[in-house]
Amino acid sequence: MKEHDRDDPELDAVLSGVGPRLRRLRKERGVTLAALSAATGISVSTLSRLESGGRRPSLELMLPIARAHEVPLDDLVGAAPVGDPRVRAKPIVQHGRTMLPLTARPGGLQAYKLIQEPGGGPPEQRTHEGYEWLFVLSGKLRLLLAEHDLVLEPGEAAEFDTRLPHWFGPAEDETVEFLSLFGPQGERMHVRAKPKRG
Repeated sequence: MKEHDRDDPELDAVLSGVGPRLRRLRKERGVTLAALSAATGISVSTLSRLESGGRRPSLELMLPIARAHEVPLDDLVGAAPVGDPRVRAKPIVQHGRTMLPLTARPGGLQAYKLIQEPGGGPPEQRTHEGYEWLFVLSGKLRLLLAEHDLVLEPGEAAEFDTRLPHWFGPAEDETVEFLSLFGPQGERMHVRAKPKRG
């Protein structure tokens, strides 16, 4: 064992909790030291010293015990739980539009969920570098793209070069939710929305 390991109070606290945890687990399962010894191949005296704190836990001892009890090794050493896996995107709210970023890295393809409330000023088409894909989740999305005036319904998608004059927003007096993927110039997908037939 390295000398500095003996001076680590955090490590000492974790290791000192292992013995009582082992004893509690064994007793909860109604297993004797002799039975655990038979299942693990570890002597009764070593198991007893582990539980009382007289023997320092090691991986060679803990793995067979974890297998015998059918629990993860983390449960025996009291490892901290894994952090919260949920993504907590910070919404961007502007002019009745809520944008939830779904990507965290800068550059490359950017993904957003957008919720657009009805209202606002008249449509004003803009142009900029890039390529955009839209996919409607709920409501109806109006897309003005150059001379085209399209209405996309749930499940429909569109893709376009953003150097073309464009605008999109609610097609009716109701909220529309949609996904937007925005990428650098030249990126393409193979899904296109067709103009709504009359």
